[in-house]
Amino acid sequence: MSEQDNGLNVGYRPFVGLIGDIKRRKPHYFDDYKQGFHPKVVASTLFLFFACLANAVAFGGLTGMVTGNAIGTVEMIVATAVGGIVFAIFSGQPLTILGGTGPIVIFTGLLYTACESLGINFLATYAWVGLWSGLFLILQAIFNVSVLMRYFTKFTDEIFAALIAVIFIVEALKNMFSPMLADEFDPSVALLTMVLALGTYILSRAMKNFVRTPFTSRGIRNFISDFGPAIAIGVMTIFALQFPGIELEVPKIPEKLTTTTGRPWLVPLFDVPTWVIFGSIIPAIMATILLFLDQNITTRLVNSPGNKLLKGAGFHLDLLVVGLITIGCSIFGLPWIVAATVHAINHVRSLADTKVVGSGNQHKEVIDSVRENRVSPLMIHVLLAGSIFILPLIKLIPMAVLFGLFLFMGFATLNGNQFWERLTLWVTDRELYPDSHYINKVSSSTIHKVTLIQLLSLGALWMLKSSAIGILFPVLIAMLVPLRLYLNKLFPKEEMDILDLEEEEELDDVGGDLHA
Repeated sequence: MSEQDNGLNVGYRPFVGLIGDIKRRKPHYFDDYKQGFHPKVVASTLFLFFACLANAVAFGGLTGMVTGNAIGTVEMIVATAVGGIVFAIFSGQPLTILGGTGPIVIFTGLLYTACESLGINFLATYAWVGLWSGLFLILQAIFNVSVLMRYFTKFTDEIFAALIAVIFIVEALKNMFSPMLADEFDPSVALLTMVLALGTYILSRAMKNFVRTPFTSRGIRNFISDFGPAIAIGVMTIFALQFPGIELEVPKIPEKLTTTTGRPWLVPLFDVPTWVIFGSIIPAIMATILLFLDQNITTRLVNSPGNKLLKGAGFHLDLLVVGLITIGCSIFGLPWIVAATVHAINHVRSLADTKVVGSGNQHKEVIDSVRENRVSPLMIHVLLAGSIFILPLIKLIPMAVLFGLFLFMGFATLNGNQFWERLTLWVTDRELYPDSHYINKVSSSTIHKVTLIQLLSLGALWMLKSSAIGILFPVLIAMLVPLRLYLNKLFPKEEMDILDLEEEEELDDVGGDLHA
């Protein structure tokens, strides 16, 4: 899909991008619902419901830890459910899944720490930062600031996607091993936690890959592959119930719909000095950069040519909807939600029909088509909202099972990342390198040096997000763009352009064998 089709060549004249997005998506709007009536959509809905529930519980809990429970799991579930429903109905690209993200949790924690040190009301300050950020996002949508994504390439996309995937993997591993490090170590809890998490991961992966085996019929293989993650959760939950004497951690969902601390839902906006209202603009600028990049980079990944989407993107419209959601969340003291990279990528893949091209060591799996619809994202978040009413069932699912799903999604995201593929070349026999376009056309020296620079960039992002100056984290992400431009001076531009080819272009370059 070209940048023109995505609305990234419209300039900065007000509303042009928004109008273009609406015109582009309007003819497909009712078909988006029609395409939702398919078994693959049901499988995708179940898979992503559990994934979004795990995300809301995990990142809601983390947010509670860094904000003294001023914003916790309850608020994260409400924000994800309501915001996700709004986005599914009104967005330009409904395949994008919204949710809490690691970078936003980190930013919120830094803001809480600053408010505590200054002795000012955190929730009121948070609300003003969010109101300003939402306003800035709306203005960016009106003035088509998303056209700046033209300067982003796969170099940046790969680093960002790898960072989010690593956050998922690290959080999953931390929670898998946490019972072993507990003050009151219980070997039964530790062992069962490990078995459940790894079992969910292994079953999900095995069933997702079952479609590649020669066993049973094509229809059965597709069914097992599509419903694999949901089946894995059910199987491992039933397995856990066979050990009623072992107390495992379960989702911390409230018995009734109330805030984590019992505070009123509406935030007292004016319970801060006047200078805080306008001083909030400074952290709001940082938050806006983070939300803008998180949303648009994920949107780029979702609309990658390799995903074979046919209905067009909606960068500007999506940003407008996220801006409005951010304002609503801020007024009620809910966490800000934005495009969740890992969930969005897995959502697209769960709706895709794939095919294996090539043979032997040179084969690769590519997307043939995707069932583009609004039903799966809508129902995912409707189910998430309804989870508050089926607490006895939800609380049967151990957190270990949900973090096993985290592990599966994190590695699934890495496996589709060319940066990760190039990293594995460092320990791969040269004669067994994949027959990729860049292997044949880019020197080994350039491949390894560029990969090393990406790895160092990933490490820098990881260290900065965990540091005392983590509030500057969004700026470092933006700096990856000029870094990529500078690499044209260090390496042959032709080789850098080849490494930046999108999946669809890669297949065109590889030639007839891949299309056989």
